[in-house]
Amino acid sequence: MDIASSAGLARGQSDGISSLYRRAGYRKAAVILCALLVLLLVAGGVAIVGIAETGLVTLLMVILQKVSFGHFVAEVDPQQARVLVYLRLPRVVMAMVAGGSLAFAGVLMQAITRNPLVSPYTIGVSSAAAFGASIAIMFGIGFSAAGLYFVPLTAFLFALGCAVLVFSMAWLRGMGAQTMVLTGIALMYLFSAMTAAVQFVATQEQLARVVHWTFGSLNGIGWDAVAVSGAALLVALPLAQSRAWQFNALTSAGDDVSRSLGINVALLRGIAVVLSVVVSAVVISFTGVIGFVGLIGPHVARLLIGSDHRHLIPFSAICGAMLLLLADTVGRMAFSPTVIPVGIVVAFVGVPLFLHLILSRRSEYFS
Repeated sequence: MDIASSAGLARGQSDGISSLYRRAGYRKAAVILCALLVLLLVAGGVAIVGIAETGLVTLLMVILQKVSFGHFVAEVDPQQARVLVYLRLPRVVMAMVAGGSLAFAGVLMQAITRNPLVSPYTIGVSSAAAFGASIAIMFGIGFSAAGLYFVPLTAFLFALGCAVLVFSMAWLRGMGAQTMVLTGIALMYLFSAMTAAVQFVATQEQLARVVHWTFGSLNGIGWDAVAVSGAALLVALPLAQSRAWQFNALTSAGDDVSRSLGINVALLRGIAVVLSVVVSAVVISFTGVIGFVGLIGPHVARLLIGSDHRHLIPFSAICGAMLLLLADTVGRMAFSPTVIPVGIVVAFVGVPLFLHLILSRRSEYFS
C-alpha cells in the first residue's frame, strides 16, 4: 500500500471516529433536553397536588397572567391563585433550584478533587451554615424584621468561611483528596457539636427555630429566595460549562498532563471552588441543611450519561433538581397534612448511597 493510500485510510478512520463522537454528543444533548422536559412536567404535576387541589389549566392560566404582567386576563379563583403563586410555585421552583445548585456544586468539587465522595455536605459547608444560623437565632436577631435576611446572611458567611478553610488547608498542606474529605468531615462534626451546644442553652422558642432550620426545609420559601438562588446558579452554570474540557482533562489525566496541555490547574481549581461554594452556600442559607444531594445528583448523572463534563454538569443539575423535587413531594404527601422536612427524606436515600460509594470505590470511577 502506498503512502497516499495509507494517508487516505487514516483520514477516513479519523473522520469516522469524529462522526461517531459527534453523534454520541448529539444523543447525550437530546437526553439532557428530554430530562429537562420531564423535570418541567413533573414540576407542573407537583404544583397542583396538595390539600387544596388545583387543576393544570388553572396553573397555566395563573402563570400566563403573571408572566404577561396582567395583560392576559383569566377567570381564576382568587384563593387558588394565591395558593399557587405564594405557596406552591415558590416551593416547587426553589426545590428545583436548590437541588440543581447542590448537585452542580457537588460535580465541580468532585472534578477538582477527583473524588466522588466530595460534596458541600461532606466538607462541612452545611454544618457551618447551620451553626451560623443558630448563632443569629440565639442572639435574637432572627426574630426581628431584619432577621429575615440576617439569618441567611450569617449562614452564608459561615458556610463560605468553612469552605475557604478546608480548601486553603488542602492547598497549603498539600493534602490529597481523601485527606481533604476527612478534614471536611472533622469540621462537619465540630460545627454540629457547636450547634448542639447552642441548642442546649437556647430557650424553647429559639430551640424550635434552630432545630427546624437544621432539618432542612422548603417551608415558607418566598420568591426573594428563589430569585437570589436562581441568579447564582444561572451565573455559575455557564461559567463552569465553558471550562468543561478542562475539567475532563483534569479528572481523566491529572494535574501534570493538564498542565502540559496548557491548562492553569490552580486557576481552574480556584474558579471551581468559588462557583461551587457560593452557589451551595446561597441555597443552604435559605433552605437549611440538606445533605447528600450534592453527592447523589452527580453520581446518578455519571451513571446515566458518562463522565464528559460537557454533558455531566447540566445533567447533574437536572438530576439534583428532580431528586429534591420528588423528595419534597414525598415529604409533603406521605403523612399529609404533616410535612416532613426535605432534609430528612433525602438523608434516607443519601446515607445508603454514601456507604455504597465508600465500600465499592473504584479507581476508574472518572474514566
